[in-house]
Amino acid sequence: MILALDAMGGDHGPAETCRGAAAACDSYKDLELILVGKEGEIRPLIEPLPEGVRKRLSVVHAEELIGMDEHPTRAMRKKRQSSLRLAMEMVRSKEAEGCVSAGNTGAIVAGGVLVAGRIRGIDRPAFGVALPTLSKYTFLLDVGATVRSKSLNLYQFAHMGNVYSKKILGVAEPKVALLSNGSEEIKGDEVISAARELLLGSSLNYTGYVEGDDIPYSRADVVVCDGFSGNVILKFAEGLMTAVASILKEEMGQRILPKMGMVFMIPMMKDLWSRFNYERHGGTPLLGVNGVVVKAHGRSKAPAIASALSVARNFALQKGVERIQEELE
Repeated sequence: MILALDAMGGDHGPAETCRGAAAACDSYKDLELILVGKEGEIRPLIEPLPEGVRKRLSVVHAEELIGMDEHPTRAMRKKRQSSLRLAMEMVRSKEAEGCVSAGNTGAIVAGGVLVAGRIRGIDRPAFGVALPTLSKYTFLLDVGATVRSKSLNLYQFAHMGNVYSKKILGVAEPKVALLSNGSEEIKGDEVISAARELLLGSSLNYTGYVEGDDIPYSRADVVVCDGFSGNVILKFAEGLMTAVASILKEEMGQRILPKMGMVFMIPMMKDLWSRFNYERHGGTPLLGVNGVVVKAHGRSKAPAIASALSVARNFALQKGVERIQEELE
């Protein structure tokens, strides 16, 4: 399988993206990667790698790159030789089965729509993320692709989330819910209420509204919301986990007995952190576009890049785009 990687994207490209590419190739022997970016910076990073990994990494030179603060659509239209644009074009031309980038989120969405193209029947794309909860994963979408959504967009998101939960996460009959400010039917604004009516008339296993505090308890397999709300939830969850880890470290440093007890708790703490660490679960698929497009966290280092490549590989192997097309038809 061939995937294109925007080697220049994110805060740590190309050094960490190349390390992540090498780690992914080491884990998956069927994986070949096209590293798109400034060849003069990429070549020295991959030349020292073992031959078995290096021979599965190729480089396509891209003179331009899209900055994190650039206007997404304008940059995607104007910078046709950027690493992100070229990676997207490889997906469109079928040179690559998918692409991964840790770059400008808006530009990734614009590229997915303008270059890869939308799936027929989808008005707006959505980023979806599988959140680890107490007993399983809850698939939350949208988390930033479409900031302001109409009821029809939410209805389409629900169908795409249902397919992802079934085919990728392995849930036999996903419970689909709408995020609202209360579980009662009278809650929600006009958009949420209209989306509810659409979902009640659909073939989906729609279970009603959920609130933000329902998500960690796995009270739905798929939670649907607009991109603004979803992004706030996701960033809050990331910040909360980091803050809790910092508080625990600080408290342990101030007390002798907890330090002694911590020796026995280290394995448990490592497992807990691994379960909720975004680097292990890095990679947010852009659903609704005609190709496998995965967004990695802008701060991604090598482990998160490798994880995002794993998400793209799995989505392509499971033919996720085709499954969504079939669902809509």
